[in-house]
Amino acid sequence: SRRRLGIRLMRLGILSDTHGYWHPALDSTLQGVDTILHAGDVGTPDILDRLEAIAPTYAVYGNVDGTPIRHRAPRVQRLLLSGVRIMMVHIGGHPDRWAKGIRSMLINEPPDMFICGHSHILRMERITDPVPLLYVNPGAAGRQGFHRVKTLIRIDIQDGRPTQAEVVHLDDTGADAASGLPQRSAP
Repeated sequence: SRRRLGIRLMRLGILSDTHGYWHPALDSTLQGVDTILHAGDVGTPDILDRLEAIAPTYAVYGNVDGTPIRHRAPRVQRLLLSGVRIMMVHIGGHPDRWAKGIRSMLINEPPDMFICGHSHILRMERITDPVPLLYVNPGAAGRQGFHRVKTLIRIDIQDGRPTQAEVVHLDDTGADAASGLPQRSAP
């Protein structure tokens, strides 16, 4: 149990697009998180097994995930964690161009936080259209794809809202400075 100023704090570890690859930094990077969220393209069941050994894990299946993952993870995951309503899918698009059906899902049952993967592009922002929410795409933690930097995001939730976010670059190769991505940012 983690506390900040005497108030319960929940830390989420959010990742996507592992494509069956277990990055060596995942064990230490996710150590101490209260819950792990995987936004699809898991790749193989052993990835979920290893995540579940670290912390309770919720996942959605992605377009490359076969039957073993689809039996363990739904297409859409809706959660309530520490007072924050979360909706997670793999293919969600982005605020400038939502994937088919996502906009209506957000309007019909608005989350506080929307998480998706698929693009391998790290993006996190507060939006107001179609509803006010925190949009989170953690980028990709696997090796497959065009991305150069493997990333995940840790988000702290306190008093029923996200209070702090941290972008974690899994490869410590000096790519952090070249990427132009902030190491810490408030959601």
